[in-house]
Amino acid sequence: MSDSAVGVVGDPAVADRLREAGSSVVAGAVDSVPATERVVAVGQSAVRAVAAADADPLVLPVAAGRGLRSVAHGAVPAAVAGLDAARVERHPVFEVDAGDVATAVFDVTAVTTEAAHISEYAVETTTDRVGQFRADGVTLATPAGSPGYARRIGGPVLAPAAAIGVVVPIAPFQTNPDHWVVSLDGLSVSVERDEATVALYADGDEVATVACGGAVSLRRVGTLRVAVLTESCSRFR
Repeated sequence: MSDSAVGVVGDPAVADRLREAGSSVVAGAVDSVPATERVVAVGQSAVRAVAAADADPLVLPVAAGRGLRSVAHGAVPAAVAGLDAARVERHPVFEVDAGDVATAVFDVTAVTTEAAHISEYAVETTTDRVGQFRADGVTLATPAGSPGYARRIGGPVLAPAAAIGVVVPIAPFQTNPDHWVVSLDGLSVSVERDEATVALYADGDEVATVACGGAVSLRRVGTLRVAVLTESCSRFR
């Protein structure tokens, strides 16, 4: 394997397009991330797989959301050709522990599984009790995930920061709910009332069920290095 080879995860057609453009390519999959210094990750599942792998490549996100300054499919050959001049943004990667352990790059959401049911949640950092509220659920979004679902329910868009994220209640049982920008490293969310089943999602995948009295904790475990080029989209629009 050449040091100049680029790995591709998430879309074999992108690998083929890069080969046609003259790039040396190592095709992989979400369960087999190439051990190359540079990886093109197509879609959020591919980005998450690269983040969970035991490596530290420079990642070019493709169609993986505004929070990671993704490039479009058609811009991949030009973006790969320009990687030597790329600016690097660093995004935190978190371990999500609710009994079962998962990796999160974008967001973590706890939500009741039954329609028209709410639960009560408490949010704590390592030093403070942030808040307690009744709601359909709560989303904890990293800067990479802040332009996604968290933004649609009223959260702010965050620029990259070491471990900062936003906590946003989902359909809270109050007219003027708070949102919080806090460190996600060491943050915990607990379910305070046994009124409905609460499902836990990490980057859109269901990973656990949280019982009353149970808690979910986040711990920063790494950093995702993201290439930013002229072909990259804006985070804010």
